[in-house]
This record gives sequence, structure tokens and C-alpha cells, in this order.
Amino acid sequence: MGRRTHVVLAAAAPALLLVLLRLHMAVAADPPFSCGAPSSAAFCDRRLPIEQRAGDLVSKLTLEEKISQLGDESPAVDRLGVPAYKWWSEALHGVANAGRGVHLDGPLRAATSFPQVILTAASFNPHLWYRIGQVIGTEARGVYNNGQAEGLTFWAPNINVFRDPRWGRGQETPGEDPTMTGKYAAVFVRGVQGYAISGAINSSDLEASACCKHFTAYDLENWKGVTRFAFDAKVTEQDLADTYNPPFKSCVEDGGASGIMCSYNRVNGVPTCADHNLLSKTARGDWSFNGYITSDCDAVAIIHDVQGYAKAPEDAVADVLKAGMDVNCGGYIQTHGVSAYQQGKITGEDIDRALRNLFAIRMRLGLFNGNPKYNRYGNIGADQVCKKEHQDLALQAAQDGIVLLKNDAGALPLSKSKVSSVAVIGPNGNNASLLLGNYFGPPCISVTPFQALQGYVKDATFVQGCNAAVCNVSNIGEAVHAASSADYVVLFMGLDQNQEREEVDRLELGLPGMQESLVNKVADAAKKPVILVLLCGGPVDVTFAKNNPKIGAIVWAGYPGQAGGIAIAQVLFGEHNPGGRLPVTWYPKEFTAVPMTDMRMRADPSTGYPGRTYRFYKGKTVYNFGYGLSYSKYSHRFASEGTKPPSMSGIEGLKATASAAGTVSYDVEEMGAEACDRLRFPAVVRVQNHGPMDGRHPVLLFLRWPNATDGRPASQLIGFQSVHLRADEAAHVEFEVSPCKHFSRAAEDGRKVIDQGSHFVKVGDDEFELSFMA
Repeated sequence: MGRRTHVVLAAAAPALLLVLLRLHMAVAADPPFSCGAPSSAAFCDRRLPIEQRAGDLVSKLTLEEKISQLGDESPAVDRLGVPAYKWWSEALHGVANAGRGVHLDGPLRAATSFPQVILTAASFNPHLWYRIGQVIGTEARGVYNNGQAEGLTFWAPNINVFRDPRWGRGQETPGEDPTMTGKYAAVFVRGVQGYAISGAINSSDLEASACCKHFTAYDLENWKGVTRFAFDAKVTEQDLADTYNPPFKSCVEDGGASGIMCSYNRVNGVPTCADHNLLSKTARGDWSFNGYITSDCDAVAIIHDVQGYAKAPEDAVADVLKAGMDVNCGGYIQTHGVSAYQQGKITGEDIDRALRNLFAIRMRLGLFNGNPKYNRYGNIGADQVCKKEHQDLALQAAQDGIVLLKNDAGALPLSKSKVSSVAVIGPNGNNASLLLGNYFGPPCISVTPFQALQGYVKDATFVQGCNAAVCNVSNIGEAVHAASSADYVVLFMGLDQNQEREEVDRLELGLPGMQESLVNKVADAAKKPVILVLLCGGPVDVTFAKNNPKIGAIVWAGYPGQAGGIAIAQVLFGEHNPGGRLPVTWYPKEFTAVPMTDMRMRADPSTGYPGRTYRFYKGKTVYNFGYGLSYSKYSHRFASEGTKPPSMSGIEGLKATASAAGTVSYDVEEMGAEACDRLRFPAVVRVQNHGPMDGRHPVLLFLRWPNATDGRPASQLIGFQSVHLRADEAAHVEFEVSPCKHFSRAAEDGRKVIDQGSHFVKVGDDEFELSFMA
């Protein structure tokens, strides 16, 4: 990775918190491109359809040249003026240098580093997610135009459902709900690629290319010796239809994603990158995906070397190309592709199909239109990277995602005038890199929580307490002394990338090592109830702190990015009213008895299997999905004026079917688009901030059934919006409810059906009933 630029803000006064410094950077070099000189080649003719241009270029390549282009590091074809291209770049929560395509080690040495996705998701604010995508697309193009990138294809977002709390990469995702994850995917992709937040997608011009990963049923790294490379996920059609695949469907159909990554694992015995049904029939056929499909890195080799699915390297090459994959992250196809062709295991058309998809993407990015500096996105320069507006957005994202989990007796917010001294204790309190999560780029600024708090309290001391989040070495005595000497105590505990990251799953759900002991002893020694701030991606069981009266407040801040230290300080001192809500269920420690390898979503009472996520889990929780407190009190109710449910009866020609349990239902596909459109209706919610502070508040709309039998979820999120309200202000929030989409459930065979009978639409404690009768 490139050298990071650190601009430390001392946070000496609130005004300084808004001064986010822009780096002054020189232009490095021209970016690589093709068709700069006059050419008679059809692939350089911008008047022709891109598919025709891509086909013309592919037809001019030799077999060896074609095979060379099927790896993520595609070499130049000098005789045709085609430059080298690197497909692998990362931009999970900001342009990063974790892949091969971006180099933040020249004049540009940083990019805006937003909170890790799990915290951004906690805002439940699609407009915020879209704006983050826009910034990433802009900064990506700025880095490219500055000559510090060899590609514009970014392998983000990660939209696997956060199924198991131990998953090391759950931090990268928008959480456990497929509807919410699908919405995040769609708006983030639209932002990155330069599209409007909604509406038709007509442009063939990509600002940058987003890639939805990892398709599909991927959410295990390395659990008790079971690795993602060898894991065979046993998944029912029902779970594929209502949990694992919907985010990818939304990413493609609603977001217009130009890339998909197939995952390492097998699904029901078949490697996803070798699954024709998944890649060609479902993605390209059913969803009309128009883009390229990449393997995860070395996934093609793994099909032979680890899984043994392919008996020879050439078989692995044939399996993936015939399934519909286009490019291999790694060199396996480049090494074995020619021999696969010579052995008759792949055809020229298998190769050409993949290449047409790949060159079409590069053309949609404008890289075969002459110098990109003179095209649509050519005016995006280095001055657009780390600009103040982008850094302000990173601060807002951290503010809006932070979740207040406990606040006994108004322990928060703190009063700046009344706090004479503060002890900041904990391994996560004074290390800015811990705020970034994984897949991050060098941040524009670097401020630790302790440094930010020094701007509010002159007498501030820091004691690490533990050697790191693992906390196998501690200095509890020093921490206790500091706590007993200070007016207030803020503990910064949680996890770090040694506990949760790619290739690392957790085995336990509690705070690691001696953290719990440190927290309890500091709380006992402190003069007032202490404040516990948790920095982590996955949930932790903090029942001990929830029930301890000497711990006055608990704040979850995820991995809040470059401005996270500032945002935490602002929340603690009441300069920002927390409004985030948990995007995942927080489970008790006992949940670790459930094997990570069990992919079933629904509970099985006969075996004691508790199910997963708020939709199906039948067990105790530490905190529920959607939970979050505020310094204000909010109320919700459906407004009678504006909420207009249609008649849910009288749809002609429908055939009812009955399940073995006796549930009568109707097939959504048989109902047809016209009938489904007629059933749409508005639901208007009146939400009020009863004070005493202004705040941003997520409004969550759920569907529930009278019972959760026959595979139905206990409840299902069907819509959400974020609204800013002044103290005592009320507003109306309108949702469009589509019964075919929102009232349906997946039957055992994966079909979407609507059950006959009652459905309840719920917001807060208010709900209304609709009865569906054909």
C-alpha cells in the first residue's frame, strides 16, 4: 500500500472541527487510453454501438492475445494501440489502494475515507448512501485522470447478507436485512457509476464501474478449520429466493451494476463461478444483467486445487467460461486457457463472449474514446479528491450512523462547561487506524477519539488499559487509578482487524480477553457512571454492561472512518443528536453453539435450531435489529389522510394453492404486472420529534403476519426513510407499499406467493390490517 498522509486535527475548538484540510497535489501523468490517434478501426468509432465496437476489437485479436486479456492484469496489445488494464481496484468505503489498479503513492496520497459500511447502514438513509457513492465515483475518476490508476472497475459493494454475527467481513456489508441491503446496493452503485438516484438508466457512460460481490451465499471465512475456499453452502431454494439473492437482484435491476463477482464457495455442490444457472440463467437471463462477471481472486484455481470439482486445470477454465464468467482475478486462465482451447474444452465463442463483455465495459468507461481528460468526466482532477465537501460528508456519515444503545438517567450528553476532567481508557481510544475497518485507503485526515475529546476537555488523560483489542496483556491498575482521579470516564473498547476481517471469523461473541474485567473494575472505581464506546463491526454481547448501573451509557460507533473521532466527541457532548439504528441483531454469547456452517435461515424447533436474523430468529437477544436511542423522543402513527389501502379482493383468474400446513396462497408471477400495479398504495406516517433537540430520525416500516408458520418471517422490513426534524417539529413521510413485493413470501420451491388472510403494516407501535382475498 502507498504511504498515508496524516493531517492531524488537534480539535482545540469546535470551529477547528470543520476545517478539513485539502491536500494540494500536482498532476502526475496522463491516464492510459486507446484511440487517441486518428483510426479507421471500427472499435474506435464512437458513432457505433458499443457492442459492435467491442466485437470488432475482439475479432482483431489472436488466440494468445485473447487469452492474455482474461486475467485481472490484462497486458497491452501494442499493435492495436490497446493499453494494459487492471480490473482489480477497491472502493468499499472510499477509494482504496488495496487492489492492483489504484496507486496512492504519487502526488495523490489520500482519498476520503468514509465509515465502514455497517455503520453507514445504521443511518437507514439511502440518500446518504447515494451521496457517498457519488463521492467515490468522483474521486475514483480524479485519481485516474491524475495518472494514478490503471483501471476504473471497483470491486464494491459487498452485499452479502450479514447472516452470522461471527462473520469477519460482516463489517463490510449493510447488515442482515435483504431489503435494506438491496436498497444500499442500488443507490450506492448508481452513485459510483454516475447515474441519478432513481429512474431509468439510459447512459452508456460510466464514471466508474461498481461490482456487486460475492454472488452468492458467501458469509464464512475460516471457522474452526472450515475455510471459504472449501466450503459447500447447503442452501434451500426458499432461502436463496428470499435472503441470499435479493440484494444481487436489486443491485442489477435497480442499480444497473456493471459488474458482479462470483464467490469462492460452492452452493449445493457447484462452485458459484462455474454455475451456469446462477451466472447466465439467473443474472444475465432473469435479471437482464449487462456487464462483466469476475471471479474472486484465485477462485478459478481453487475449483481445481482445493475443491477438486474440476479434474484438470483446463476443466476449471472450461467450467467458468461456459458458466458465463468473464475475467479471472489471478493468472489461472491466462496460464491454462490456450491448452483448454487446444484440447477442445472451450471454443472460440466461449472466449469471444467473455472478451466482448470486458471490452464493452472499458468502452463504457470512455477508455476507447481518446484521452479521457477531454471526454465527459475529463474535468475531474486531483482537486476533487479530499475536497472539503467530501470530508464533510464523511463526518455526517459517522454522525448519522452512531447508535446510542444505553443512556440511563441522562448520562449523555455531557456538558462541556461541567466536565472538568476526563479519563479516556481503552485500546481503541487513541489509534486512528482502528477507526477505518478494512479495505480502506489512506485517509485525508487522521484524528483519534482521544485527540477529539481534548478539544472539549483541557484536563484529558489517556490510558490504554489493554495491549490491544485482544487484551491478553492489561494494566488494569493504571486504568483504575486514572478513572478514580477523573471527573468523567469514557471507555473505548470493542474489536479490531485481528478479531474480524477477511479470512478471520470470530469464535466468541463477548469482548475479547480481559476487556470485560477492565470495564467492570474501571466502572467500580469511577466517581460517576462511565460511558462505554464500542468500536467494532460485528455485534458483541455486552449484557454485563447493559445491566451494570455503574455504566451509564453505551455507544456503538462501528468503524467510523477518518472523521469518526470527531463524530464520537460531538455525540458525547451533544453537538450531534444520535439517530442511528442497529442494522444487525446482537446475539447472546450462547449463539456460538450454532454452527456457522448451517445456512438455514428459518428456525427448526424440533432440533433446537434458533434461526437467523430478526426475521426468523427465535431466541434471546442483547439488542434487536432496528434498535437505537436518541436524545429526543419520537412518536409515529399512520395518518388517516393519505394512507389509502386498495381493495385486496376480486383479482380475477387467480388459482389458490394450499400448503401442507393448510395455508392458502396465490402465485405472484401468475397475478401479473398489471394486477400488481393496481394493488400499490401509499402509507403516510406522521412522525414527531418531541424534543428537546433537533435530530435525524430513521422511520422503519414493517410487515407482520398473524403468525410465523409455514416459513413466514416474524416480521419483514418493507420500507425506511430518514427525516430531519427540529425539536417539536412533525412531518409526514410517505411510503409506497406494493403488496406483490412487500406482502409476498418465498415458498419452499422459491416461488413468491401472497398468503390469503391478514397482513399488518406496522410503524413503531402503530399498525393497520389488510386482508388479502382473491
